[in-house]
Amino acid sequence: MLMTAQQADFGQTPSQTVGPYFAYGLTATQYGYDFNQAFDATLALDGATGERIRLEGRVIDGDGNPINDALIEISQPDGEGRYPQTPDEARAIGFRAFGRVGTGTTEGNRFVFYTVKPGAQAPGEAPHINVIVLMRGLLLHAFTRVYFSDEAAANAKDDVLQSVPADRRQTLIAERVVQGGAVSYRFDIHMQGTQETAFFDV
Repeated sequence: MLMTAQQADFGQTPSQTVGPYFAYGLTATQYGYDFNQAFDATLALDGATGERIRLEGRVIDGDGNPINDALIEISQPDGEGRYPQTPDEARAIGFRAFGRVGTGTTEGNRFVFYTVKPGAQAPGEAPHINVIVLMRGLLLHAFTRVYFSDEAAANAKDDVLQSVPADRRQTLIAERVVQGGAVSYRFDIHMQGTQETAFFDV
């Protein structure tokens, strides 16, 4: 008996979903695959300018559960507000400016980046980190920013942050935590719900 197109269920095609190809193709080493990846969780190498920090958090769904197959990409300048323009310059200043990590291999499905606190790129702009979120079922990348809780004065003058409705600005602020001399900024990304992170049209 032949099945009709309506009866057959061939599942989703690659054009209908984004994933689960991230682990294999983009964060291979993290997930235990035996080939190199261009970027990982470490942005700050030896000699990087700026305060060493960890940026860590989770990607949370509308029910409040951590998502275990998200991919986070970040880009930022170093502590002096500089982006390296070439691979040679990145090696020279010890800063890669771009990082990528999945949420499927850590306890609690957390993402962690090892970087420096960025400097402001221009007068009137607050230090921030650009963030891209990819995950299964999300057909378009989601774009957001991380600002810092200890930069209140600069945050108040940042045009992009101030363009976000006042009741949602806090969703873009990472909280500074110092333990044993190590500095972390904690930033959960809420994809839906009452605490939904502010995302930008880019």
